[in-house]
Amino acid sequence: MDKKKRTPCPEQPPEERIKNFDDVVIGYTPEMAQTEAQRCLQCKNPPCVKGCPVGINIPGFIRALREGELEESYTILTEQNPIPAVCGRVCPQESQCEAKCVLGIKGEPVSIGKLERYVGNWAVRNDVCVREEVEGLDPPKKVAIVGSGPAGLACAQDLALAGVDVTVFEALHTFGGVLKYGIPAFRLPKDIIDAELGKIRKLGVKFVADRAIGRIYTIPQLMEEKGFDAVFVGTGAGFPKFLKIPGENLNGVMSANEFLTRVNLMNPPGVDACFTPIGMGKKVAVIGAGNVAMDCVRTARRLCAERSMIVYRRAREQSPARVEEVHHAEQEGVEFHWLSGPLEILGENGWVKGLRLQKMKLGEPDDSGRRRPVPVPDTEYTLDVDTVIIAVGTDTNPIIGQTTPGLELNRWGYIVVDENQMTSVEGVFAGGDIVTGSATVIEAMGAGKKAARGILRFLGVDADVPLVCDVEI
Repeated sequence: MDKKKRTPCPEQPPEERIKNFDDVVIGYTPEMAQTEAQRCLQCKNPPCVKGCPVGINIPGFIRALREGELEESYTILTEQNPIPAVCGRVCPQESQCEAKCVLGIKGEPVSIGKLERYVGNWAVRNDVCVREEVEGLDPPKKVAIVGSGPAGLACAQDLALAGVDVTVFEALHTFGGVLKYGIPAFRLPKDIIDAELGKIRKLGVKFVADRAIGRIYTIPQLMEEKGFDAVFVGTGAGFPKFLKIPGENLNGVMSANEFLTRVNLMNPPGVDACFTPIGMGKKVAVIGAGNVAMDCVRTARRLCAERSMIVYRRAREQSPARVEEVHHAEQEGVEFHWLSGPLEILGENGWVKGLRLQKMKLGEPDDSGRRRPVPVPDTEYTLDVDTVIIAVGTDTNPIIGQTTPGLELNRWGYIVVDENQMTSVEGVFAGGDIVTGSATVIEAMGAGKKAARGILRFLGVDADVPLVCDVEI
C-alpha cells in the first residue's frame, strides 16, 4: 500500500448520473474503507481534530473502523456529530480536518470524509442507534429549538442527552432545514437525512412542522405562554440576494433558494408530471460559482436542460465551491463562463431571452483577499438563455428580529451573541448562519453544540454530556 496515495472512491459515470438523482459518489466498499483507514498515522496530538469545527475524535473512529468495530466507530463519531452520514457527504473536509492531516504534507491526506460517510452509511443501513432517550430532569426543563437545520439538530441532541425536554419548530412541512430543501438528492439523499433525524427523535426530541416562529408564535410567546425555559434560534440565513441589474423582474428569473426548494420539496426527482411546476427552460444560466450555484446547474442538467451554464465574474481558481463540486460539474457537461460579469437580463414579452455579459480581468485583492474583477472595455457579449438562476449568496430573514423586542442585531441583520451563544434577550440563544452568515453544515453544528452548553449553564443543569471539545468555533 502506498501511504502517499488515498484510496479512490467509486462514482457513477457522468453519462449515467446526469439521468438520475441518485448519489453521485457510490462510496467505499468494506475492503476500500479498511485500506484507507490503514493509512491513518494515529497521531498522538492529532491536528485533524483541531481542523474539525465540532472536534470529532478522528483517530479514534478510524482506529475502531480498521479494527472492525463499526459500532464503536459510530459511537465515537456521534459523540460530537449526530449526523455523520450527512456530514461525510457535504462537509468541506478538504479545507477543514483533511487540510490538517500530517499525511497531506508530502502526499494525500486521509479521506476522512469518505470514511465518516462509510461508517454513517453502515449505521443507517443496519438501523444502528447507540444513544437512547434519557430520564428527564427533576424539575423538568423545556427548550424550544427554532429551525430543524444542522445547528438546531446538534443543539437538540446535546440538550436531550442532558435530560432536557426539547421541541423543534420548523416553518416548512418537512424537517431538515437546508439539508432537506437546499441540497439536491444526488449529493445528499433524502432517506439519509430522514434516517439521521429518526435517531434524534429516539432521544425524545419532538418535532413540530408548519410553525413559522415570528408569525405563528413569537419568541416571547414561546417563553411566556408556552412555558419554554429557553429558546435556541437556528433559522439560518435563507433570504436570497439579487444583483440589482436590469431585467431581474422578468419571468424566468429565480433565486437559487426558490429553484432548489421547488426541486427538493415539491417535485419528486425523475417524475415528469409533477404537481408543482419548476418553471425552468431549456437554456439555463446560473450566476455564481459557490456550492449552491453548482447544485443549481447540476440539477438543471438532470432536468434535461439543453445548455446548463455557470457565469462568474472571477476565475476558476477564485470559485468558492468545493473542488470536487466543480470537477463533477465539468464532468457532467456544464459550460463555464469564467471572468464574465452580468450587466443585464434581456427579455421579450416579459420573459427571459438572453443575458448580457462583460469580460473581466483580475485586479488587486479586495477585502476578501481575492483579486478584484475589473471590467475589460469593449468586451460585451450575449448568452442565449431562457432561464436565469441567481446564486450569489443570502441574507437574514428579518422576521425573528422584527418580532422579538430587545433582540440585538448587527448592521447586516445577523443576531449578536455572547461567548455562550446567548443573545441580548435573556434565555434566548442563537447559532449558525443566522449569527455568522453563510457557513458550512459542520460549522453550524459546532455553534449549535456550543449553544447547548450555554443553555445548560443558563438552566443550571450539570450534565455529563460530550458537548464540544475546546476547538475554536
